[in-house]
Amino acid sequence: MYAKPPKKLLIMNILDILRKYTDENHRLGQNEIVEILEREYSMKTDRKSVKRNLMDLIEFGYDINYSDSLRMYTNRKGEQEESHILSDFYLNHEFTDSELRLLVDSVMFSPHIPPKQSEQLVEKLRGLSNIYFASSVRHITKPPTAKTDNQQIFYNIELLDEAIHKGVKVRFQYAEYRTDKRLHRRRRSDGSVRTYIISPYQMAAKEGKYYLICNYERFDTIVNYRIDRIFNLELLDEPVKPFEKLHGSGGKRLNLEEYMRKHVYMFSSDDVRAVFRIEKALLSDVIDLFGKNVTFSDETVTHVTVTANINEMSMEQFAKSFSSKVTILKPATLAARVQTDLENALSHYR
Repeated sequence: MYAKPPKKLLIMNILDILRKYTDENHRLGQNEIVEILEREYSMKTDRKSVKRNLMDLIEFGYDINYSDSLRMYTNRKGEQEESHILSDFYLNHEFTDSELRLLVDSVMFSPHIPPKQSEQLVEKLRGLSNIYFASSVRHITKPPTAKTDNQQIFYNIELLDEAIHKGVKVRFQYAEYRTDKRLHRRRRSDGSVRTYIISPYQMAAKEGKYYLICNYERFDTIVNYRIDRIFNLELLDEPVKPFEKLHGSGGKRLNLEEYMRKHVYMFSSDDVRAVFRIEKALLSDVIDLFGKNVTFSDETVTHVTVTANINEMSMEQFAKSFSSKVTILKPATLAARVQTDLENALSHYR
């Protein structure tokens, strides 16, 4: 006889086996679990103990499925009795493989996450599924090289989340790239490192970049800073400026969905009611960038007029990006500015 394994350790190891080796397409019988326990966990047990612990896990709320087949047998008295044979056990994982693959790709190709931390995060995500998923994503373990150099990104997120929750200001240094392809702290005219004191309101991802929506204390406007360019972040005891008091807030608290829809390029400027004429080939781009709250009118076979409430600088950038297919009609001042910029740009090629 072998020593009876500790009950708590046995049940945890069985759960670990289900997590590691099973899903809907990969199932295990009780004998197979017994073999794995002995081979990988140096733990000897029997089918009855495995079955009992599996039933306990199900009773505890773990989403474990299995097959139940009925078998007739003759007992010691020579009577026929029914016996239920349980097999094909598998654990329904919290995330499907497609959900995990989406998360893995998002981490790997997010430029605001440093390479080493990307690999660590992907390894943790792979651990949420089984060995079959882990092997299927092994070919994408190396992240792209075009990523931030800032190793403080997760610390920044943690502190900013705390500051937003507490409603307090923060202080930090901000960096930008130079021709040596490295991040450098912004400096004052005397050469000292510039310090920013801001009121943080929300963090948001846009176009693969992570932004802090906030207010720089010297002004009463809304600004966006790249979180991966923030260094030496620290919390202050001073309460934030109320968002609804800022220029451009419309006297309302921050509505993140509305803010992101209007600030498609995360520029900081006033909102305008823009009317512009586009080629219909751009309809999908308009919906992608501005959402479905736009209004279409004066449709022809090739063109349509769009009306949208949008951040002015974002509208300007959109018009320049698709200059051959977009004509701004209103506001007239914006249309004139875009025209002047495009004429200046054309002069560089003459």
